[in-house]
Amino acid sequence: MNKPKVIVTVAPTGGMALKAQNPHLPTQPDEIAEDVYHCYNAGASVAALHARRPDGEATCDAQTYARINALIREKCNVVLNNSTGGGVHGDMLRQLDNGLWELDFEQRLKGMEAQPVKPEMCTLDAHTVCASFGGKEILVTTTPRRSRQLAEMMKARGIKPEWEVFSLAHILQDVSTLIEEGLDEAPYFINMVLGGHRAFQGGLPYTPKILQMLVEHLPAKSIFNVSAIGAAQLPATTHAILLGGHVRVGLEDNLSYAQGEPATNVALVERMVRIVRELGFEPATPQEAREIMGLAAMR
Repeated sequence: MNKPKVIVTVAPTGGMALKAQNPHLPTQPDEIAEDVYHCYNAGASVAALHARRPDGEATCDAQTYARINALIREKCNVVLNNSTGGGVHGDMLRQLDNGLWELDFEQRLKGMEAQPVKPEMCTLDAHTVCASFGGKEILVTTTPRRSRQLAEMMKARGIKPEWEVFSLAHILQDVSTLIEEGLDEAPYFINMVLGGHRAFQGGLPYTPKILQMLVEHLPAKSIFNVSAIGAAQLPATTHAILLGGHVRVGLEDNLSYAQGEPATNVALVERMVRIVRELGFEPATPQEAREIMGLAAMR
């Protein structure tokens, strides 16, 4: 009998951490592509990508994403998933008159414009939260109108949304509304981010009951993925597999392999793949991941 397949996503960079926090963090296109390739060889089938400027800070610059995508595609057929969240520094930030900061929405839109190697997926944060980083309170303002704009732009470009949710409300409000309006096609790929409650207002910690609750409220015809921050990454992703879901690991979410031991993306993927197999599953290949998520096969 064929073993059930689990999609292992690697998020190598993110839009928050800097090399000073972990020297293994890849920030430049060649570094990111090389790291993704090694993670692909270790069993990852999706790459959740964030772009960085030459100084290491965050950007959604389409040309930078295009370079990252092209370099990865030269090496392997991993699924390309570009962020429209950006990050908490660099090109992404603008200060408001009231002293708060905001992620620049127009900058975020650039994440889906990479050409000629375009993303197959993009993250879609269909909610508004306040993130606290570096002493700043940063609004990630994705109103219902902006959420619909993101979904419509992705649909027009043939890009599959990865719906990002931090709480039950995120599932039951804009995500469900936009799905019901036909702005995504089944299966719907929903990534549940847990453990970020100290940095993201409205976020939830990981507990078995919380994850179970979120899974029970997913829209029909959904498949789910679990990401978790820091020490929550290992138990939450293991639990996700037992619930029939898929998993994301990488330095975007977790800079430590164990207490006092800096992680690498490859080590985090290798550990996740071992757990997948120990639990009686098998990591999906990129083509199998495309089939599971309803993406077009690569030619």
